[in-house]
Amino acid sequence: MKRIPSGIPVVAGGVLIALIALGAGSIFSNTDSSTSTSTFSSASAATPASAETQAATPTPASTPAPAPAPGTAIAQLATLAVKGRAPKTGYNREKQFGRAWIDVDHNGCDTRNDVLTRDLKVTSRTGCRVLTGILADPYTGATISFVRGERTSSAVQIDHVVPLMDAWQKGAQQLSHDQRVSLANDPSNLLAVDGRENSRKSDGDAATWLPPRRAVWCEYVARQVSVKARYHLWVTAAEHDAIAQILSTCPSQKRF
Repeated sequence: MKRIPSGIPVVAGGVLIALIALGAGSIFSNTDSSTSTSTFSSASAATPASAETQAATPTPASTPAPAPAPGTAIAQLATLAVKGRAPKTGYNREKQFGRAWIDVDHNGCDTRNDVLTRDLKVTSRTGCRVLTGILADPYTGATISFVRGERTSSAVQIDHVVPLMDAWQKGAQQLSHDQRVSLANDPSNLLAVDGRENSRKSDGDAATWLPPRRAVWCEYVARQVSVKARYHLWVTAAEHDAIAQILSTCPSQKRF
């Protein structure tokens, strides 16, 4: 066997192996570190760029609803006060709103016959008194024959579009007696209608009763709004919302 100088083979071999191992570890370590650092740096650099892009993107602004046109019912609705319903205490139809029906316009005919003359196709009469006629009922769309008589006159009734009890609970208590009489006989607050539907309505407001015929809803609530505005009456929150929802479908509906 060839002799190797003392101390060198073992030490040199161990150093060589160690150096190789260290070199390899250094190579892998540098490679992993470089790769990891490069990946982290790329991700870190991407995050601020993405945030800047998002910050630069404008948030779409909501478009405000257009203001109601002057002269419309929905514009007039905005002028009505919204309050709770007052008690019925003290209500008496004749005492508070006058006898039904009287001649408030001094034309020689009482209010009921004035409305029948306006709303019916009158087929016979005696002076002011409408005896027979045909009603195209706005609430149901039905055609109703009117014949004056104890058992037949109720087929056609005169509806207070804003019921007098409703008015009493929503501001009419603060009106003078003459103003309440005017309200009870105001032609814009009166319609000849089907008697059964008028009875079903009773004292209901727009939140509790509407005509079966949807085609007249806009005109119906527009009348209520105009009457309440004219006599300084208010609406409840539920009533206001019901009217607003209807008028939103017909924003050009004129006030009365």
